Amino acid sequence: MSELEGQVAVVTGAAGGIGQAYARGLCEAGARVVVADIDGGSARSVATRLESDGYEALSVELDVTSASAAEAMVRITRERFGRIDILVNNAALMAQIPRDGLLDVPLEWWDRVMRVNVLGALICCRAVVPLMKERGGGKIINTASDAAFLPGGFYRISKLALVGLTAGLAVELGPHNINVNAIAPGLIQSEAGFRSAGAVGSEMRTARYAQVPHARPDRLPGDLVGLLLLLASPAGDFINGQTINIDGGRVIRL
Repeated sequence: MSELEGQVAVVTGAAGGIGQAYARGLCEAGARVVVADIDGGSARSVATRLESDGYEALSVELDVTSASAAEAMVRITRERFGRIDILVNNAALMAQIPRDGLLDVPLEWWDRVMRVNVLGALICCRAVVPLMKERGGGKIINTASDAAFLPGGFYRISKLALVGLTAGLAVELGPHNINVNAIAPGLIQSEAGFRSAGAVGSEMRTARYAQVPHARPDRLPGDLVGLLLLLASPAGDFINGQTINIDGGRVIRL
C-alpha cells in the first residue's frame, strides 16, 4: 500500500463523496494529498480528518474555473510539498443542474456546466503540467461518467467533452511522460448521486438498475479507488488516453 510513497496528489472537488474517497485512498497508498474544493471549510474538514488519522494533507480553497486560483493552488502546494505528481480532476457540477432539455436549458447554465466540468479540468492541467514536466512526468486522472456514452442532456455532453479533452491531452503530454486518463463511474451511492439519480429504493434509481447487467447495480465511492490507484501508480505507466468505465456493464463499448 506504499506504492505512491513520497508522491503528492492534488484532488479537486475533494470535499464530495467521490473526492473524499479518492483523497483517502491516495493517502493510504502513501501519497501526500492536497484537498482542493470550492468549499474551503469542507476542504479543511476533510484534510483535518486525514491528518488526525496520521496522513499528510493540505486543504486549499479552489475555484477550478479561475486560472489565477489554480496557479495559487500550485504555488501553495509547491511551498508545502515541493512537487506535484498526480492531479485528479474530480470537481464537477451534476446534482445542482436543471433537468431542462437541450432546447430549453438556460444558456447561463450551459456555460456554467461547461466551464466547471470541462474548462476547469483544462485550467488545472495547465497550472500543474509545468511542475510535472520539471520532475520528468506525472499522472492526470479525470472523472468522467458512463453517461458520456449515452444520449441525453447537457451534463452528458459535458462529460463526453471531458473524454475528448482526456484523449487530446494524452497525445500532447505523453511525450513528456505524463499520462492522462479518465474514470467513468456509473451509479454511485453518494449524496450527489442520490440527488441526481434518486435514493436507493426510489423509482428512478430502480429503473436505472434495470440497465446494469451486474448483480450489484451500484457501488460506493470507495469502489472507484482501485482503478484510481492503478492509473496513478507505476503499474499504470503504459495506460494513456483511456476512459475506463466502472459501471457494472451499463455501457459496454465494442
